[in-house]
Amino acid sequence: PLFVIELGSLSFAITKPLLVMFGCVVVVIAFFTYAFRNAKIVPRGAQNVAEYGYLFVRDGIARDTIGKQGDKFVPLLFSFFFFVWVLNFMSIVPGIQFPVTSRFAIPLSFAVLVYLLWVPLGVKRQGAGAFFKGMTMPKDVPKLMYVLLIPIEILSNFIVRPFTHSVRLFANMFAGHMLIVTFSVAAWYLFSPSIIGIIGSAASFTVLVGLTGFEMLIQALQAYVFTLLAAVYINDAVNAH
Repeated sequence: PLFVIELGSLSFAITKPLLVMFGCVVVVIAFFTYAFRNAKIVPRGAQNVAEYGYLFVRDGIARDTIGKQGDKFVPLLFSFFFFVWVLNFMSIVPGIQFPVTSRFAIPLSFAVLVYLLWVPLGVKRQGAGAFFKGMTMPKDVPKLMYVLLIPIEILSNFIVRPFTHSVRLFANMFAGHMLIVTFSVAAWYLFSPSIIGIIGSAASFTVLVGLTGFEMLIQALQAYVFTLLAAVYINDAVNAH
């Protein structure tokens, strides 16, 4: 921890990932507040970029996955997409160089939030019986198969689903971060006034540049996948399976 806050018997450790995460909150809020501070009918500059981002989430994720009813969930999905994207992007920002989502607790917390939304929402929209039946008893299946399918569906939908939702984001960002770190260290420590040292360092640096570009693509892709899956799960609650 960078420092610890003591409140009676409780201790709160303030760490670099925590500070970076709150910094990302400020960045996201500040950008969209700035973009829409004086909104015009014909957008320009930051407003144009912000509107494209909003329409991408609304039309490409919410409506495509949930339908027209997905509009009311756009604020949540919009926040998830851009917040996760900025958290991921911190991996290549000089001086920070740490993707907060490579700490498993962070994507797990996001996945739990989605879980705590779609299950109660499904019960409210469809009724407890219909919701859990739809999630555990697929239609047009021989009844004897339910003996096997029901435990599998319960495990898959209510236990494995939030785990895979979070671990997909965590694993990709952790692996990408470690690759960048490895080739950064190699480029630095292999450098020496010799042919082998120069070639080795140059090769590592070249791979590092390529990996950084590839990592930028993965950062955006993982934010999209996480948000898309959140929309898929919400769809299971809003519309019958």
